[in-house]
Amino acid sequence: MSKQPEHDGAQRFGGEFGPSRGENTTGVSLSTFKTLVWVSNIGGLLLVVLALEFLFVEQKFGLGLGFLIAGVIVALFPSNYEIRGMEEDETPIE
Repeated sequence: MSKQPEHDGAQRFGGEFGPSRGENTTGVSLSTFKTLVWVSNIGGLLLVVLALEFLFVEQKFGLGLGFLIAGVIVALFPSNYEIRGMEEDETPIE
């Protein structure tokens, strides 16, 4: 078996966000963040449409509630990412 190289950065998917972000994780670029926001918003809206369909047309409350919760989770997913280059600069401006 091959040994994995030592790495001090993110070791899992999404390791570049969260309250305990490592020193070597840089976050995502602005264009990647915008893509994540668009994809998750469209996906969340589609799941909410399915939820409304199941709630009101099919009269299946369990599936409708499940799709509604999934839509909200999908739509909120990229809000945890930290955008590269948006951190505060520590040098004072004169």
